Amino acid sequence: MSKLFKATKINGMRIKNRFVRSATYEAMAEKDGTVKNQLLDCMAELAMGETGLIITGHTFVSREGQAGPRQMGISSDSMIPGLKRLSSVIHDKGGVVAVQLAHAGMRGIGKNQYAPLCPSDIFEKGTKKASAMTHDDIKKTIKAFGDGAQRAVESGFDAIQIHSAHGYLLSQFLSPHYNKRNDNYGGSLENRSRLLVEVYEVIRQRVGKAFPVMVKINSEDFLEDGFTVQEMIKIAHLLEDLGMDAVEMSGGTFESGRLIPSRTGTSKSEKNEVYYREAAKKFKKEIGIPLILVGGFLSFNIAEDVVNSGIADYIALARPLIREPHLIKRWAAGDRKKASCISCNKCFSTLFMKEALHCAAKEKGKNNVA
Repeated sequence: MSKLFKATKINGMRIKNRFVRSATYEAMAEKDGTVKNQLLDCMAELAMGETGLIITGHTFVSREGQAGPRQMGISSDSMIPGLKRLSSVIHDKGGVVAVQLAHAGMRGIGKNQYAPLCPSDIFEKGTKKASAMTHDDIKKTIKAFGDGAQRAVESGFDAIQIHSAHGYLLSQFLSPHYNKRNDNYGGSLENRSRLLVEVYEVIRQRVGKAFPVMVKINSEDFLEDGFTVQEMIKIAHLLEDLGMDAVEMSGGTFESGRLIPSRTGTSKSEKNEVYYREAAKKFKKEIGIPLILVGGFLSFNIAEDVVNSGIADYIALARPLIREPHLIKRWAAGDRKKASCISCNKCFSTLFMKEALHCAAKEKGKNNVA
């Protein structure tokens, strides 16, 4: 049996294979962020498709941290009944699920009384687009993550993932590209990592040592003055020492040009897969906690080689599972053909048309061009 299909555990959470559904924005919630049936159906399909660990789309912990319309929230106790339904439908289909806790920071939709927040003021063509967080804002945000974590436990989720990648709030604090503060949350790497550390600590206090807590973090920002691989390794050391249970490594921001987290045109050759291979190698040389690696995986043999060679412990996918929610089941049954995803990002373009996330290329009958 391939190592990819052997069961493992992360802090007691049993995962039946080494495949992870990486968090992505589904736009399948109600306007207020509560779960609706469309999202339940999406998660059920992933569980029936035998994805080992399902990570929900980024879930806002506070209203000003909401990244987009129809995004799932965990910012109110009124959301718990729907969240319980979500975890239950996955468990009923034999799956395990982590909820991703997130704050969009400067990427907040900023409607009505909720203005986007950021480590530092952000101006665009002379117009202020986001405001620097006060210490009171920071305290409220830390509490919001803690409250969200408690709701996650009450809602029956198996684990929590902290979103600290892709240029969202915690990633913004880590990155000198966004963080120009001169207080104890800016400047040195120790200061820039303070908010992430404090968010982790309040979550751990709320959920206890036996509950799996993971983090998603950039390998680097791919920005001239951004977060670097060397800084990522130092942060990973720090988080490991504090008791973090696993790290998912990604990379890039919305400002990273062709090196954004979801790159296009990468399906034509296996050489384009595994975006963060070298960063993952450096991580595994120094860090002992499990590494979940996302970024460009389409081929079973590539995923298998990455795990067998010790570059990563788990393989995470997002776009391939949008097109083929039963991809892992297909591979497990012996059909090891490459995922049919063509890395075109048209799945995300559907969100701008006020639709739920789906594979637009599949609808048009396009085939894998690899």
